[in-house]
Amino acid sequence: MSSSYKASVDPESQALLAQENDYSAAGPAPTPSAHRPYRLRHVVLAFVAGIISAVLVELALCSHYTLPFSSQDQSAVYADLASPDAGSTEVHRFPPSAPTNAFPSLFPSNVGHAGPTPTGAEAALVATAPSYPLHTGAPHLLGPLALNRNASASKSDPSFDIFKHWGNLSPWFSVERDSFGLDSGPEAPPTCRVTGLHLLHRHGARYPTGWASYGGPANFSSRLHNAAAGWNASGDLEFMNNWTYKLGEEILTPFGRQQLFDLGVSMRMKYGFLLQNFTASNTLPVFRTESQDRMLASALNFAIGFFGYPLDGQYQQSITIEENGFNNTLAPYKTCPNAGDRTKSDRAIPYVQQWAGIYLNDALARLRPQMHGYELTIEDVYTLQQTCAYETVAIGYSKFCELFTEDEWKGFNYAMDLYFWYDSAFGSPVARVQGIGYVQELVARLTHTPIPVHNSSTNATLDDNPATFPLGQSLYVDATHEVVVLNVITALNLTSFAADGPLPADHIPEHRAFKSSHLAPFATNIQFQLLACESEPEPQIRVIINDGVVPLTGIRGCPEDADGKCPVPAFVDAQREIIGKTDWEWACHGEWSVPPGPAWNTTTGDAPEPGSVFV
Repeated sequence: MSSSYKASVDPESQALLAQENDYSAAGPAPTPSAHRPYRLRHVVLAFVAGIISAVLVELALCSHYTLPFSSQDQSAVYADLASPDAGSTEVHRFPPSAPTNAFPSLFPSNVGHAGPTPTGAEAALVATAPSYPLHTGAPHLLGPLALNRNASASKSDPSFDIFKHWGNLSPWFSVERDSFGLDSGPEAPPTCRVTGLHLLHRHGARYPTGWASYGGPANFSSRLHNAAAGWNASGDLEFMNNWTYKLGEEILTPFGRQQLFDLGVSMRMKYGFLLQNFTASNTLPVFRTESQDRMLASALNFAIGFFGYPLDGQYQQSITIEENGFNNTLAPYKTCPNAGDRTKSDRAIPYVQQWAGIYLNDALARLRPQMHGYELTIEDVYTLQQTCAYETVAIGYSKFCELFTEDEWKGFNYAMDLYFWYDSAFGSPVARVQGIGYVQELVARLTHTPIPVHNSSTNATLDDNPATFPLGQSLYVDATHEVVVLNVITALNLTSFAADGPLPADHIPEHRAFKSSHLAPFATNIQFQLLACESEPEPQIRVIINDGVVPLTGIRGCPEDADGKCPVPAFVDAQREIIGKTDWEWACHGEWSVPPGPAWNTTTGDAPEPGSVFV
């Protein structure tokens, strides 16, 4: 709080708050007044005067403030909320820009008198509990009351969970124990203890982005709103006659805020004991995020969950700038021009379009006759599925979810897999180069040595400063986007996820390791867990994605291990080799091109080599 602000607040607040019972500075303590006799008429007159005063005050207030829930004014209050046209955009602007009853001086955030505040021992659930608590379900969200059961739908699966079939729009959940090929859990393996954690997580659930090259709920709403007058819907789509578009743009939804708060609480319960190292070294943790609204809000909600309110004095939040021209490992595409060149990087949409035309063919035939005055397309139907997911994580429930079968939701999930495989992961020619900057930072942290050469998206100003990029700490937390999480997975060479690639666009592979709902949902998180094991002479590292342990056998020097362990020196040597082979200048700034479709493919996330036929 600034001194000028204190000066303006203190007089009123001191007049309202209870004072210390110390009268020495102001003279002797006051004494009670002498008792005076009161007659009945005095009491009656005082009572009547009180009633008159109350009425006058009420009238004065009514003349100054709007009473939103009075019957006479209710319609006026909600007039701005009414959306006369189906499909139109509905916006509820909160908070008001200039509220008439905002008196900050009367509502201080801290009035003292906190009572006892001793803390207990730090939680160490990952080390002390007999089993690891899994993250299941999506609290506060309601799924469809029933899925569509048309004649061609396959028999329903009682274990089907729609929230796990929205790709990157899924709320994060703990994947099944052997989802990535290892029958091991995130708890410390036998004879091992956790010594450190590097956590990389995505932001929470958000509203749709402001752009979409295919699909996009806002695009569909605009098309519908601008369609010929008189359209209407019937049957399963009848609810759309009164439907309005209620989604904002890009910022966190209330559920998204909750996700990051919960993730922070979860990590404090599991790894809180690591904070003892900071007390011993008399230092504070430094967590990182970047400047986008949803990113900063995610980081702060995580911190409140992890540290509790107030945050002051418990940690330091580094906020990097996400903008063109600013080096930023958490948003590397801002300094990689080829990542923004659609002829090089945007290879995913044709695959999604091809697959949507296959898995949504029956849905289009089913829904098109129910829309009159507007002809639905495959893209529209695909967008209805997107709207289901976005509406659910924004307003808690969506009627659109009921329109589709289990198989069509599985198809949607795979459409997301196709998009992110070819856009941000092993099938993208600019995936590895965008993830390599974070890998450089990870190696620096693991070895307690500064980054030797800044030849990627690393930021020398921040990373070479021990204050903003400390080394030798036992706990690191970074917040980023799902595309960057996938870039990092690719750059690390976690090849178990690339075993089924390139992904086909005409069918869903029977067994596939790459699932965007497993790797990049809202609030996805990667734990780089450091271990000291009695059975191993060297410190070990494990990679755990959404509570699933990942095999590291694709990383040179990492052995097959039932618990996914790899000696830190071997892991570091392999990553240094990958860093040395990754050419930022060529991949991000070089003159190369690749043809659309399957004529050219990569399963390593690398651009074509100089001199190749596609350059």
